This record gives sequence, C-alpha cells and structure tokens, in this order.
Amino acid sequence: MSDEHAHEPSEVTYAEYFHPARPKSLRYRTRVKQSFERHTVKTDGQPNGTNPAYVSWLLSQSMLADANTISRQFSGQGSMWQNPFANPDPRHAVESASVWFTAYPISLITRPGESFLASLGDEELWKAFATIGINALHTGPVKRAGGLVGWRPTPSVDGHFDRISTEIDPAFGNEAEFRAMCGMATWYGGAIIDDVVPGHTGKGADFRLAEMKYADYPGIYHMVEIEPEDWNLLPDVPSGQDSVNLDAASEESLQKAGYIIGRLQRVIFYAEGVKETNWSATAPVVGTDGVERRWVYLHYFKEGQPSINWLDPSFAGMRLVIGDVLHSLADLGSSALRLDANGFLGAERSTDGMPAWSEGHPLSEAANHLIASMVRKVGGFTFQELNLTIDDIRATGEAGADLSYDFVTRPGYQHALATGDTEFLRLCLRTCLDIGVDPASLVHAMQNHDELTYELLHWSQGHCDDLFPYHGEQIRGDDLGDTVRRDMCRHLTGDAAPYNLVFTTNGIACTTATVIAASLGITDLSTIDDDDTARIRSAHLLLAMYNALQPGVFALSGWDLCGMLTLPPSEVSELLSSGDTRWINRPAHDLMGANPRATRSSAGMPRGTSLYGSLPEQLDDETSFARQLQAILAVRARYRVAVSRQIDIPDVSHRGMLVMVHQLAAPEQLGLTVLNFANEAIAGTVRSEHLVPGSAVTNMFDDSDVATVDDLSSFHVELRPHGGMALLVTRAPEPEDA
Repeated sequence: MSDEHAHEPSEVTYAEYFHPARPKSLRYRTRVKQSFERHTVKTDGQPNGTNPAYVSWLLSQSMLADANTISRQFSGQGSMWQNPFANPDPRHAVESASVWFTAYPISLITRPGESFLASLGDEELWKAFATIGINALHTGPVKRAGGLVGWRPTPSVDGHFDRISTEIDPAFGNEAEFRAMCGMATWYGGAIIDDVVPGHTGKGADFRLAEMKYADYPGIYHMVEIEPEDWNLLPDVPSGQDSVNLDAASEESLQKAGYIIGRLQRVIFYAEGVKETNWSATAPVVGTDGVERRWVYLHYFKEGQPSINWLDPSFAGMRLVIGDVLHSLADLGSSALRLDANGFLGAERSTDGMPAWSEGHPLSEAANHLIASMVRKVGGFTFQELNLTIDDIRATGEAGADLSYDFVTRPGYQHALATGDTEFLRLCLRTCLDIGVDPASLVHAMQNHDELTYELLHWSQGHCDDLFPYHGEQIRGDDLGDTVRRDMCRHLTGDAAPYNLVFTTNGIACTTATVIAASLGITDLSTIDDDDTARIRSAHLLLAMYNALQPGVFALSGWDLCGMLTLPPSEVSELLSSGDTRWINRPAHDLMGANPRATRSSAGMPRGTSLYGSLPEQLDDETSFARQLQAILAVRARYRVAVSRQIDIPDVSHRGMLVMVHQLAAPEQLGLTVLNFANEAIAGTVRSEHLVPGSAVTNMFDDSDVATVDDLSSFHVELRPHGGMALLVTRAPEPEDA
C-alpha cells in the first residue's frame, strides 16, 4: 500500500459508528455478573498485628481485598472489548451528559429519616432537573472515609475524599439506594457521576495493614521502613496521635540517609507546626510477624491522606484504584467518575539541592491514561480536577481523562466580576486556545464544595518569567499572578467582605452569591433586601451564561440553585479550628423544600441563608433564578452550544465586556456570547474577523432581529449592568450566478 493511502484517524468515532442511532442511555455498558457481597467478621481481642482476628477484620474492610475480588469477574470476558478506550473523547462525553448538578452529601437537607442517596433518587427531583435542563448528577464522595484506630472508625479529615472502603457510608445511604438513583437518572435520560481518588486513601484498613507489613500492602503507598538504628532521625509522636509531620530538618536528614526523596515542589495546605512538609512518621507499629517498625509516608494533602504509589513492583496501589473504578461503574451503575487529586501520581528525586519532581510528572500522565482507559473500556467517561498549568491540562487530556475541570478561566471570570474588567479573563481564554485546550473538553462550573481557588499556577510557576500583555504593558507571569491574587483578596475579603475568608494560600472560602455580594459593594450580608437579591440574581445569571454558553459541560451546585450565603464562622467554629475555612462555604440547603423546619442537615451542617428558595418555589415563579436558568439552558440545547467550536475571543470596546465567538454545527452560523461584567450599563461594538459583512444578527432567546454586520465586520450592542446576550449570526447566502 502506498504512503498516500496510509491509515488516518476517522472523524467519526468508533462509538458513533458502532451505535449510530442507539439512545445514549442504552449504549453498551459492562456490568457485573453478581453484585459484590459483604460479610461481617467478628471483632475479638487486641487490635494489633499479632491478633489474627484483627488482621482478618481489617482484610474484610480492605479496598485492595475488595478490588482483587471484583476484578476477577471481568478477566477473560468478551464484555471488556466492546468499547473504544485508547483516546479521550470529550465531545462524546459532553453529548452524554452536558449539564451537571454537583451535590455535596453532608450539606443536603432531606426529608426526616431519608438518606442523601434516597433523596437524589427521588422522582420529583429528576422532574425538576428535566424541567430546568439538568441531565447529570455528580454525587460527590459517598463511600466510607476517614480512618481506623484499633477497632474504632475515625471521621473524615477532608470531606470524604480520604476514602477507606468501597462500601457506601451508611450516613449517606446504601448500595441499593445508589443503584435506584442510577435507575431514576437513566429513566429521565440522565447520568450519575461518582468519584474515584487515585492519589490517596484515608488511614483505613489498607493503611493499617501496610503499617503491619502484611503481604504486599506497603506497596500501596509511598511509605518507607526506617531502620531502628535511624529512629533518632524521626520526631517523637505526641501522645494520642499515630503519626507526626516531619519538619524541614528531619525531611532533609532522611533524604541524606537515602530513605526518602525529600522536599517536593510545594507543600499543599501548609500550616506552621501542623504541616511543614509532605512527609509524616508513624509511631512504632507491631507487624503481623511480631516485629516493631516505624515508617515515613508521603501525603500531598493532609496527614490522614497517605499517597498511593503507582510504580511499586507489586502494583498494589494500581489494583486498589482499578477495583474501586469497576465497583462504581459496573456494580453500582454510575456512568462516569471524577478523578480527584490525579495530578500528583508521580514523584521522583531530583538533583541535589532541587525539590523532588512531583508535578507534571510523566508517571501521572501514564497512570491517568490507565485509569481513564479502563473507565472507557467499561463504557464510562472521566473528568479531572487538575490544579496545574494549562500545558499540563493539555498534556493529560491527550491520553487521560475525557474532561478537565475549568481551572483555566474560573478565576478569570471571578476576577472580571470583582473588578468589572475582563482583560485577565480574555487572556485566560486566549491562552487556552493558543496552547490547544479545547473548551469543549472542560467542565465550566460555578461553586462546588471547595474554596474559590486562585488557580494561577500557569502564570506564577509554569510561565513565571514569560511576558504577557496586561493593561497596556508587558508583565511577567509571576507578577501577573500576584496582581490577580491581590485584586481578588482586596475585593472579595477583609473589610470589603468580612463574610468571605482566605483559605491558606490556595484561595478564598465563599459562595457564588457572596462573591457577587462583595462585587456589588455589600459589606454586611444581614442587610441584603429584595433589591439586593435581584441584583445578586442578575449577576449570578451572568455567570451562568458565561459558563453555559460556550463549548463543554456546564456544572452548578445546590448552593448556586438556592443562592446560598456563607455561614457565620461562629456556627462552624469547631470545624474551622484546624484552619480549614472552607466550611463556611458549605451551608446546609433544602433543594426541594423537603424539610422546612430543619436547622441542620442530617450530617450536622448548619442551615444557611437561601436568597432564591427551593426549586419547587422557584419553578412556580417565572422571574426566579431557576426559570431564567431554564431559558439559558434551552438556548444552549437548541443551538448545540455545548459541542460548538470556540474560534475567537476578540478585543472589546469596553473593559467590562466579553465576547466569545463559536462556530455552530451549520457552517453559515456563528453563536456569540456577549456579556457585561461591569456593574453599569454599557454600549459598544462587537467586532471579529469571523463576522461576514451583511450577516443577520438575531437574539437566540426570542429570535428577534438585533443588527446586521457592517462592512467593518462589526455591529453595535447595548447591555444593562451584569447583562448578557446570546446572538445568532447567520451569513447571507451567496448570490446565484446569472
């Protein structure tokens, strides 16, 4: 065969060819032949490595043991070869689930006695979602998390992202309710998105077995056995604790002794005297062989989140994660998975004096490729929350997760709202396009369970010495990052907004509504009246238009749908005692008006203030946030904006204006999202080289005529404060030859 006939990838995906007309919910999904059975093991005797009953009990709780059991159902089965898996397919994922509701288990108020999962499987909820235009639900982490001390479970240290079991936490429901929720979602043409945490576990059964040096369990983690003669290099563990964080001197001593790779590129959640390095040392632990040992283990995040080792010869960590994947997708019935903390799966020693290579490592890319491929192989898709540079997001997207969380422009649009200036946002959008990150591969989200992260690593670290155009001059990336961070802190915290709090060095604890309140100059949330609520709602809808009227997934939470305000710190003082200010942005909310008298969620989170009310209340009011959101999502669906192609972020005639130009499915049609981030009415010109003179400009919401593109490829618009427009530009047909 000649070179000119060599194979080239087809524009039609395998899934489109293999299932040309089959409904998305009926496409091939791998299922278990028999649901996972759980057995109760008797607790008896002392909880240590020399007690066989304790070891057996730990094995009954172990994620690795569960993974070994469930994985055997799939080996050698033809079902594992029915789906394409090699390459990410973001547009197929977006077509499958375009608008997501992101839940947070401990903050949802349910009916008395009703579990979180049962409430999410309620038909009235899915009717409301269908009315608004929401077709997927991300549950958040619902499996057991936290740790074990002896026979006793300990609570989660990070919002259930320190998983210790494949079993659903009884605080949130059970597996039957999870499967019923998946069935209800499928009935309404929707999907359920679960979580997998490939970067770490909690200190559960697997970690305790690893400390005891049982079988290949130490291979799950980045943990190193320290010889007794070197225990003098380790700090003492305070009474009542099972480990202690290393200070910088101990970290360096252990590196020089050849035990660990030493300091990493950064210390996430740094807190003096609490977490000064990414390493901790255990207290002496008696193993199953009766030998007493001390270990040093890596944790990128909190001390209770030991990091998983993806390149141990036993591949025990990999087996644990893949087993959890199969359980969520093929047994419980979810359609997709979030990969949490998946940018930190590789760590390698660098040259002397340099920090270890721990971000953007090729092993992270390889591990993500393996996980995402397995998910695609059984018929699902993945998305990732990757707090790294835009270059890293592009690299991992080439072979890893199908979708990435939009940490590219999320801080940009918050900065635009806070300052009334879209220049940094436009720079973010253009940089995304220049580097090659397709906006259709991103999950454009408003508030989730975390703080408003600055996400400025692309500028402050990856391109710190590069020059970027900003406010009429060339500015170093590092200086740009500092400028944006200062702007956000000045406008959104402190005297301007004491109801928002800085979260370590990572971002700001706030809700979308309190970001808007700060941007409007409201310094006291208790003074918000009906007029203020209307202004907040208007700006909230502006942010919804920004995120929804561009290619990719649009995601929002119950905090967004209900217009929740932050909690007073005094109501969550105990939770804030460790320095984790994010608890103020996780107020309990009653999405469906299920329990009006409840003052707390069943998990104990205090009920917050809702500006918009429950969904049933809003759906009875045509002026409500939910009803106006419905109109935005109807335009998004009608013109298939989610799978359009972003082709231009043009210059604007007013600093508060933003214009995004999208190529729609019809070659003669463009979709323009035109937004005003300023808290004042503006008038200006929309101009782009992609606008053909003579083209008709119409309003996507009501089909009314707006303008005709002039000979300068432009037209005039007027926008109210925090207003937006969705415009259809249709090129006039070419005149027929005489």
